[in-house]
Amino acid sequence: MKLVLASRSPRRAELLQAAGLSFIVRSAEIDETPREGENPEDYVLRLAEEKACAVLCKPEEIILAADTCVVLDGAILGKPIDAPDAARMVESLAGRRHEVLTGVCLRSGNRFERQCASTSVWFSPMSPEEIAEYVASGEPMDKAGAYGIQGLASRYIERVEGSYTNVVGLPVAMVYRMVAAFGDFPAK
Repeated sequence: MKLVLASRSPRRAELLQAAGLSFIVRSAEIDETPREGENPEDYVLRLAEEKACAVLCKPEEIILAADTCVVLDGAILGKPIDAPDAARMVESLAGRRHEVLTGVCLRSGNRFERQCASTSVWFSPMSPEEIAEYVASGEPMDKAGAYGIQGLASRYIERVEGSYTNVVGLPVAMVYRMVAAFGDFPAK
């Protein structure tokens, strides 16, 4: 079986490469708008499945799709629309604990497997100057919750409970187990 990553996320590709997994990329475009009343876990699982269904799946392929969101006080923090939105999100996270959820979906033909990973993250308190400097770096702009744990934001992360790679964008150990159980493992 061949693994197909249904994502254009460079972070997900880097994580799979670092884990020694062989794959090709076939990106999926879907509407990522949350549905009214949809809880965060259902949201990421739905998006992962929609992404898995949005790309061509040949008989010898396993499609891997994922979606990550940041959850604070039960509310989904998506990708910021602009710098003020990024500053608002980072300010809301500063000095607090939040959850990072990633929904993962594997698909081969009509067979599907879905799982959700959850990781708790604690941010240090941040001054208005630190928030402004971080937002001005541009790093928050394409990331759920307006931060990248693997980049400049790492200086503000006090603690992580759960999968670190989940916070980056893909819970690699969970994905590895899912793919291994799904069929012939596509390792290098």
